Amino acid sequence: MNTELRIYIAGGRIKIMKHLVTGAAGFIGSNLVKELLERGEEVIGVDSFSNYYSRELKERNLLGILNNKNFMFIEADLFTLDLNQIFKGVDYIYHQAAQAGVRSSWGDEFEVYNQNNILLTQKLLEAAKDCNSLKKFVYASSSSVYGDTDQMPMTEDQRLQPVSPYGVSKLGGENLCYLYYKNFKVPTVSLRYFTVYGEAQRPDMAFHIFIKAFLTGEKINIFGDGKQSRNFTYVKDIARANILAAKRAPAGEIINIGGSGKGIVLNDTLDLIKELTGCETKIIYKEKVKGDVKHTSANTSKAEMLLNYKPVVSFEEGLKREVEWLKRIY
Repeated sequence: MNTELRIYIAGGRIKIMKHLVTGAAGFIGSNLVKELLERGEEVIGVDSFSNYYSRELKERNLLGILNNKNFMFIEADLFTLDLNQIFKGVDYIYHQAAQAGVRSSWGDEFEVYNQNNILLTQKLLEAAKDCNSLKKFVYASSSSVYGDTDQMPMTEDQRLQPVSPYGVSKLGGENLCYLYYKNFKVPTVSLRYFTVYGEAQRPDMAFHIFIKAFLTGEKINIFGDGKQSRNFTYVKDIARANILAAKRAPAGEIINIGGSGKGIVLNDTLDLIKELTGCETKIIYKEKVKGDVKHTSANTSKAEMLLNYKPVVSFEEGLKREVEWLKRIY
């Protein structure tokens, strides 16, 4: 039994830690919940089932864990909950809930990003500062805060210049976390995720779209020339990084969490998906859209030093697992 997040107390008994995951039915949140439950931890999950994508897919993410005796699921809007009551006795908070999507964050839609990514984070931090049991508040940030930069690999101390409203909203959450750490000693840590993929991936995300298209014969639209590259990170490595951050990260830190490849070209991923699915489809190249960056690459030396984090799943293996997951749906 993995006891990494347990502490031993007088009499040799084990105190089980209590974890709260926001966005628990979502892509990363559901994988984090499963990882914690597999370790025997007690988990409270909160999700509002927002209409950003299919409720059916989110419910699928929770299959097999809703009846786990260590899991309590709350379907609710976090803005309406008595957070002081919900946080009572909680040791670790993982704030995964957010309005996702770079391309849809422009114009009037930014109001939703402001509400769900900035104002909600502030509301959670307000309640967290009064939670005496809290050991760590782990915030899900994004490599989008770096913007379109020539400095590769990206390091936590370089200039931040997001090129999308989504990136601005995630950076706003990061800054709030630091403010509440600095002024109220809330033990926050922000993790900058680099292009997450794997089982339960949202239907608006690239690999879900690509794999579905290969499996169903739909065409694929690529925005740009396909030569853009990303540091892809497998979702279960992200879940492990959250748990390591909860246990080991010093409060107030900001840490890159990247995958096993420094930078993988988009066209190469399409070739691999074709091989894994054994299917053909038509690929159409279109004009690059505003807010998309050309390259991302994570310097993860800080994560290695502070968390002893290293990705354990290769890109090929992680993509194979996502293909198998989507085959069961499509």
